[in-house]
Amino acid sequence: MKDKVIGLRVDVDTFRGTKQGVPNLLRIFKKHKIKGTFYFSVGPDNMGRHLWRMLKPAFAWKMLRTNAAGLYGPEIVLMGTAWPGLQIGKRLGNVIKAAHESGQEIGLHAWDHHRIQAKVDKMKAEQIRKSLKKGVDCLTAICGEAPVSSAVPGWRCTDSLLEEKAGFPFVYNSDCRGTHIFRPVLNGKPLDQVQVPVTMPTYDEVVGRDGITDDNYNEYMLKKLKPGELNVLTIHAEAEGGKCQHMFDEYLTLAIRDGWSFCPLGELAADAGNIPEGRVAQESFPGREGWLGVQR
Repeated sequence: MKDKVIGLRVDVDTFRGTKQGVPNLLRIFKKHKIKGTFYFSVGPDNMGRHLWRMLKPAFAWKMLRTNAAGLYGPEIVLMGTAWPGLQIGKRLGNVIKAAHESGQEIGLHAWDHHRIQAKVDKMKAEQIRKSLKKGVDCLTAICGEAPVSSAVPGWRCTDSLLEEKAGFPFVYNSDCRGTHIFRPVLNGKPLDQVQVPVTMPTYDEVVGRDGITDDNYNEYMLKKLKPGELNVLTIHAEAEGGKCQHMFDEYLTLAIRDGWSFCPLGELAADAGNIPEGRVAQESFPGREGWLGVQR
């Protein structure tokens, strides 16, 4: 692994993020001559159904301190609530195809982002399998080839999810938070699909906490980088491709100035060498409501 390389992951959660955020990010990526891994949600945009979580203080505070309405747009409250969620892959397949044709690595985030994030730990194995198949089939039809990777929404990783993913031709996955690339062990056996965990915090986890604002966010994130170790950054099409795009553009300029380069997560997995075994535990995480999959 190079001393100063950042694995760049782009989560695309919504219809708005796909339609507006992805083209913005592709322009920024082209400007800086970088590549990343785009994880697309391709089925119905039902993200408005997260509104019930506003009853939970931790989630409500997160929405307020990150100005969620500014990130996701006022129409988010209608997605999957007032009417059926818009089919992202069906309506915006041209945007996804453009990302693929520009040389970006393409992965599956989810068929229905809301359902997986809210209910994956309650879903039966067959339900998880069907959801994964819908997403894989949709992306394959759009791009002409199967996605090389997947990343569960909200890092809501369970053993059942990992077991079902093993039945798909993903080369690697990025389902948890952690410190180094590892091979998950299930039922005493290591899986072929390695995990490339996210190592750095996301915008919505830190802004509005501990004195972090838009004005000092880039400085904070640059200090989080660790030369010689695994550095994986997640950005969101709805944030860094929207309201925060100019701030993200500046972050890339500063990081490249400091000698950092960017690459898709697949390059990190390919260069990992001898990969240790590990497991994914479900734990609370700073800046997040509920539990996440965390490397242990």
